[in-house]
Amino acid sequence: MKVLLSIKPEYAEKILHGEKKYEFRRTIFKNPAIKKVVIYASSPVKKVIGEFEIECIISLDICKLWKKTMTYSGIDKTFYDSYFYGKEIGHAIKVKKAKRYSRYLDLEDYDINQAPQSFMYLSA
Repeated sequence: MKVLLSIKPEYAEKILHGEKKYEFRRTIFKNPAIKKVVIYASSPVKKVIGEFEIECIISLDICKLWKKTMTYSGIDKTFYDSYFYGKEIGHAIKVKKAKRYSRYLDLEDYDINQAPQSFMYLSA
């Protein structure tokens, strides 16, 4: 099973280039059967541009999470702190293997009308 994640284009590119090995989330999907993430590059790109396999999901106190992931976070500490402001626990999806699609797809190709705020389960 897969999820579709909305990711800012600059971070999506870093994931696909191998610079960013952790995708951070304030909330995480509950289904343990999720093995792949489909990357929707949000505005201004607004296309599905690739996917990655999930190595693991790390859920920790935000201070411990930063210490564990900072080397390949793909973001700076200021952004990290701002993103997780008000949260005690943060989640990092560890990227195992990323793949860029040769042809970018529209959400309509997945029968989706609107980009998810955070994530959306995909059946295929």
